[in-house]
Amino acid sequence: MSILLSGDLHANSAGEISQITKRNLKKRYRSEKYSRINYHIILGDGGFMWTGNYIKDIQNYEILRKRKFPILCVLGNHEPIYGMTNLSEVDIGIGEKVYQIYDNPFVAYLKRGKIYHIDGFKFLVLGGAFSIDIGRRTPGLSWWKEEYWSEEEKKALFKLLKKENEFDCVLSHTGPDSINKIILNSIF
Repeated sequence: MSILLSGDLHANSAGEISQITKRNLKKRYRSEKYSRINYHIILGDGGFMWTGNYIKDIQNYEILRKRKFPILCVLGNHEPIYGMTNLSEVDIGIGEKVYQIYDNPFVAYLKRGKIYHIDGFKFLVLGGAFSIDIGRRTPGLSWWKEEYWSEEEKKALFKLLKKENEFDCVLSHTGPDSINKIILNSIF
């Protein structure tokens, strides 16, 4: 059993999908390791369902369909699903429901602030982020108001953490800003 983790697919806007094609993954990890992958988790900015990007999405799904494992996405800041009310919520047997956006290949978004059990591991899913790309041009603006946690979501998370506080892994798009600054300052 294996879980493939990646990030920032951005609907393949810069050719990112070439790194996760079946052919490239087999080449990089050999067939034996590839055959053990049960899930692919995109750690934010999957970028599926942009307005006007339907044809590109279909092309991406065709590439991803050649792989045998489902795709689960953590919410990032560049997620067109924010604010959509017509998404199907489905139970795929990993704990909480997911927002399914495509059937074949199976592509779904994990809900932030929820616990999932995937391949024997217990995950807390955070996700969301402030958009620094828009903020640089116009401070205080974001792509979507939902890209960062609402007060209700924060309260629900802290209530959850009082009952459940042991996890094998935390899945998020970015870390806390205070930690990110420390890391970036140490690198540069």
